Amino acid sequence: MDPNQKRAKAVDRVDSVDTGAASSESTRMCPFPDEVLERVLSLIGSHKDRSSVSLVCKDWYNAERWSRRHVFIGNCYSVSPEIVAARFPRIRSVTLKGKPRFSDFNLVPEDWGADVHPWLSVFSTAYPFLEELRLKRMAVSDESLEFLATNFQGFKALSLLSCDGFSTDGLKAIATNCKNLTELDVQENGIDDLGGHWLSCFPESLSSLEILNFASLNSEVSFDALEKLVSRCKSLRVLKVNRNVSLDQLQKLLLQAPQLMELGTGTFMQELVSGPVTELKNTFSNCKHLVTLSGLWDATPLYLPLLDTVGDKGLEAVGSCCPLLEELRVFPADPFDQEIFLGVTESGFVSVSRGCPKLRYVLYFCRQMTNAAVATIAQNCPDFTHFRLCIMNPGQPDYLTKEPMDEAFGAIVKTCTKLQRLAVSGLLTDRTFEYIGKYAKNLETLSVAFAGSSDLGMEYVLGGCPKLRKLEIRDCPFGNAALLSGLTKYESMRSLWMSACNVTMNGCRELAKEKPRLNVEVMKDEGSDDSQAHKVYVYRTVAGPRRDAPPFVLTL
Repeated sequence: MDPNQKRAKAVDRVDSVDTGAASSESTRMCPFPDEVLERVLSLIGSHKDRSSVSLVCKDWYNAERWSRRHVFIGNCYSVSPEIVAARFPRIRSVTLKGKPRFSDFNLVPEDWGADVHPWLSVFSTAYPFLEELRLKRMAVSDESLEFLATNFQGFKALSLLSCDGFSTDGLKAIATNCKNLTELDVQENGIDDLGGHWLSCFPESLSSLEILNFASLNSEVSFDALEKLVSRCKSLRVLKVNRNVSLDQLQKLLLQAPQLMELGTGTFMQELVSGPVTELKNTFSNCKHLVTLSGLWDATPLYLPLLDTVGDKGLEAVGSCCPLLEELRVFPADPFDQEIFLGVTESGFVSVSRGCPKLRYVLYFCRQMTNAAVATIAQNCPDFTHFRLCIMNPGQPDYLTKEPMDEAFGAIVKTCTKLQRLAVSGLLTDRTFEYIGKYAKNLETLSVAFAGSSDLGMEYVLGGCPKLRKLEIRDCPFGNAALLSGLTKYESMRSLWMSACNVTMNGCRELAKEKPRLNVEVMKDEGSDDSQAHKVYVYRTVAGPRRDAPPFVLTL
């Protein structure tokens, strides 16, 4: 027999072993020693691929278990910290997400849950060697940050995104106690800013920082301490400062760190003087590795006369000058002022798509759009993985033809076969969701608001989209029939959010009865109709109903 054929047959036999009860025979057939298999699996970085590998057979499950160093938990209530610690004994890095995304829009009460401290308590025993912790939408206290800083001696990296409950005193504990810190990334958090003294607490021996981001904080920091910290951290590649850092101070920082790859700037409000501006220009020219520039908090019109709106003309410039652009985010100057008509339109978006064929991620806020424009954008940029179009007036049609925007999103899902995340807006009928269910084969996250005609819309999505993991819906005419059409889908998804739809308590109870491995949570608003389920959050879990649910959450 050909050796290659023999090896293929052996691997086929291993792959065919039942994952629930791998026998001792499967161990004898495994073509790799444990040490080799663990080494091979350690080279797999994707948590999705590692999860798939663990299902092959018992040997691969154990090898993956012992070689895993990073764990990603997309919902802190889908599993308990005890289960995680028992499954993976050698974790060095944890990414943990808490509240549903709609908490960003104040649709989830502040005291909903997602406290990080129970996780830290377990990890301090199970993973005293923990090095990295990345938290998103978690409740974090100063006590938790101090506990983290003092119980994990080799801790190196902390990222806090959209978290709340802590103050700059917690950052002081991290700066003071984490002697080998390489990353401190604090952005978009509900933080109590008690002053910038925390930045002076880094020990003078610390030179390991690679990422420092405090752009979202408001208070002044000691520039002397900041400059000294930057000067001694020769591996610093990301620096994002807040608006209290002036133009001349920014230049001094750049002189100390020409190796920066990402820079978040401060404020440009001082007088325009030719000398310092020339010096700043020369300093920027020495930053050969800079690829990302953000911030530009406040600027005198002498520096940036059109700062308040990039406009279609600005996007035309982007399209003509940035052929390698992969990511574009365009936010409104004032999303709540309906009288302001400045900003971007479909014209600017088309210009960018024409000049930037590598565009793969877009978040675009505008007040008008057409089906034809979106179809052109899809043709110009077929490699979109994330397409989030927000037409700010709910239910707005194609402003030229007055037709629904169905064909626009139909063009996106038909043409952009790599699409993973989609947010839809404008006047949409069930046809849009029929297109999504039929063509969006790689879609993982779908966000819907003020759209659809009937239950059929949601049914189309749940009946298609084989890789769907997160479905977020608000203010849509979807009811119990739509909710229950996903009975065979929800256990393969991470979560479903529905608010201001037509779902009732009876529909939620029926779902909970049919799928006991799901947590079906209903958040009751004060004075709401007892029969209506105004906010529903459904997620798979192996930990059972959560013990810390507040009184306004009914876990069915």
